[in-house]
Amino acid sequence: MSNCTVHSICIAQERGQLKKEIEQANIIENTGIEGDGHCGDWGRQVTCLNWESVLKSNQEHGLSMGPGDFAENICIEHMDDLNLQEGDRFLLGSSAVLEVTQIGKPDHPSVVTRTFGVTLLPYEGRFCKVVKGGVVKPGDSVIKL
Repeated sequence: MSNCTVHSICIAQERGQLKKEIEQANIIENTGIEGDGHCGDWGRQVTCLNWESVLKSNQEHGLSMGPGDFAENICIEHMDDLNLQEGDRFLLGSSAVLEVTQIGKPDHPSVVTRTFGVTLLPYEGRFCKVVKGGVVKPGDSVIKL
């Protein structure tokens, strides 16, 4: 098993906005990340993206996208090594547990596509619900359960 870690955590107060990086997140059970516009009782409370996909996209498209620019909540280093599928659960840090509810989503002309001309979440995003809350920060371990 590879060493998967939280690279960054980002939120936006409203949907349809680019997200801004934060130092740590309070992840609330059955809700999402405190202060993020995607909180609520639904299956896409937290969105995760592979950090290496961001780097690859930058290289392929000559961009300098960073945390939150693809509208993801959490970038995970080496996330692809976890091979997360729908129904899989994973631990962030010492207490937060997320469950993958959806991989990708229908593409639409989102703020990311309109701003940068490229998008990743519709193809690679892992949309999750919060099974157990906790405080998470960059550098925390990510373990498939």
